[in-house]
Amino acid sequence: MAASLPDAHTRWRCGGCGNLTRFDVTRTRRTTEFWHFDLAGEHRVEETTTDEEDVSTVTCRWCGRSDAVELVSRAEADASTP
Repeated sequence: MAASLPDAHTRWRCGGCGNLTRFDVTRTRRTTEFWHFDLAGEHRVEETTTDEEDVSTVTCRWCGRSDAVELVSRAEADASTP
């Protein structure tokens, strides 16, 4: 099952250990980039657009569980922190 990314109103929390801050995220991105080459042949990426992104797993860095990571509201997560 693909995981959802947090937004301005949500964050991840591990239901197993309560972690709010450390997660390993495995994701695949398809991007379009604008590459600018100078006359010597060196390049730099001046613009990147994400065309598609799939988050396949989010794993808690503290306890190692990927089945307990959930999206919660930021207010709810803040209220549970002592």
